[in-house]
Amino acid sequence: MVNFVGAGPGAPDLITVRGMKLLEEADLVIYAGSLVNPELLSYLKPGARVMDSKEMTLEEVIAAVGETEKAGGMTVRLHTGDPSVYGAIREQMDALDRLKIPYRVCPGVSSFSAAAAALDLEYTLPGVSQSVIISRTAGRTPVPERERVSALASHGATMVFFLSTGLAEQLSEELISGGLPGDTPAAVVYKASWPEEKTVRCTVETLPDAVRELGVRNTALIIVGNVLSPETAERSKLYDPAFSTGFRAAKPDRE
Repeated sequence: MVNFVGAGPGAPDLITVRGMKLLEEADLVIYAGSLVNPELLSYLKPGARVMDSKEMTLEEVIAAVGETEKAGGMTVRLHTGDPSVYGAIREQMDALDRLKIPYRVCPGVSSFSAAAAALDLEYTLPGVSQSVIISRTAGRTPVPERERVSALASHGATMVFFLSTGLAEQLSEELISGGLPGDTPAAVVYKASWPEEKTVRCTVETLPDAVRELGVRNTALIIVGNVLSPETAERSKLYDPAFSTGFRAAKPDRE
């Protein structure tokens, strides 16, 4: 059995309880050493084998899993954040399907959630934005034409960009060319939830300067949208006394 486990955004206590228990039971752990906090390896049992996937190809990963499977062991494939977001797990699942090796997925706390926490941010504010777009800037790995940054900018939704810090200038230019005002609020969050976490607030226009200020090129997220400056946000209906829900009747105005 292979368990794809979300390691969470970085802090070792932000892995799920299920994920921690799977690490404790694993015979082999293959983890993304360039992204996953190595402190998580402290949960492993004595004798567990550890491999760093940053130096491995897909074929090498599957071969290691196959060896463990033949020996009757359990593998944890430890991915940063949540495995479903830029985790490259589908290709691994396809390879395991061909070998008839069973697998399960244990979700994790995504770094985009930890970035919001670092900024005391709510991504979905009434009257400001009710949608979140998760994307990346096209670089060595392209994105579909319909998902180019300039096209996404036209929605006006909250946007979270992974894998784009090293392309901050390109991102800024494409957002503005897509019609987003240069003074639209933005922020950069480096290593959300790690001890070395850093945040910088800026605008779309000054985004490249903010990235230079942080001095980072990876392990950071870029957030764009008016939710970062929510002066015009409306109060939610959920707790409005004048709004009825399935659990509470509206209360008349007593003024």
